[in-house]
Amino acid sequence: MNRLDGIDPELRAPLAELYEKFPGGLYAIEDLAERRRTDALLAAETLEAVKATQTCSTEDVRVPGADVPVRVYRPRRFRPAAPAVFFIHGGGMYLGDLDYEHATAVKICEELGVLVVSTGYRKAPEHPHPAQVDDCYAALGWMSGNATSLGFDPGRLAIFGGSAGGNLALATALKARDLGGPALRYAVALYPMVDHRNTASAAHQAGPWDRRANAEAWEWFLAGQEPDGYAAPLHAEDLAGLPPTFVDVGTADLFRDENLVLAQRLLAAGVSTELHVYPGVYHAAEYYAPDAEVARHMWTVRFRALRRALGIQHQEEQL
Repeated sequence: MNRLDGIDPELRAPLAELYEKFPGGLYAIEDLAERRRTDALLAAETLEAVKATQTCSTEDVRVPGADVPVRVYRPRRFRPAAPAVFFIHGGGMYLGDLDYEHATAVKICEELGVLVVSTGYRKAPEHPHPAQVDDCYAALGWMSGNATSLGFDPGRLAIFGGSAGGNLALATALKARDLGGPALRYAVALYPMVDHRNTASAAHQAGPWDRRANAEAWEWFLAGQEPDGYAAPLHAEDLAGLPPTFVDVGTADLFRDENLVLAQRLLAAGVSTELHVYPGVYHAAEYYAPDAEVARHMWTVRFRALRRALGIQHQEEQL
């Protein structure tokens, strides 16, 4: 069986190209420093182009006390008391920085006309759990506490992340619930990494992030610990009290099954949940094939949900 079988035809070429360049997969590079370097180089291929064309402004800040790096994105015509999005990048808990998903933060900021704060966080294996969620929660607290000076409405604040960032979006929302922290209007978790067991049938799906890479990432992230609900949100004892949540995943994504269970658990806990499952879509496919019809559709659906949740009108985005 060809590992591209079952993949949406428009999504096959970039994945085949990746396999040709890295026969064992990008994340099979044994040396961690070299893997990080290679992954960063691939992410940087679009970075300069985005920076050259973006219309939003950016400012890099460090959260006092916690020393967590954040980047503040303001739309070209920023309207005071507009909604805001707290953004967390992915990367398996051990890759990435503020530049890693800069393009996504720009896309959210410019498409919706909202303030975006993107956060960095410490990485495994040098810094295992709970360093990541602690850093994200500190950055969220800083953002919420500075709503007036940043110029956004703290009552219309969403949290957004994909993959490991989706895990951290849910974990940070759980921590905010448990500690009486910042109120969140909405949570977006794209194909979130939420189950450390790596045993579901979908874990054997093809894609740039595969079962081997996932097992290694969890091993580094947990460092021998038994996961609590902040590490593996699927297994949080109680999901009640989370904000309304959006989840999407592809049928060819190794996180498919755990995301379906997550949505069921959220619904059972009384959390308003929107779930989308896309046929033939592998993990993070919209980044590898951004012009594919399904990739464009996925972003349309995500933005539609955010507009509705945050009360954004199209004319508000243009101000």
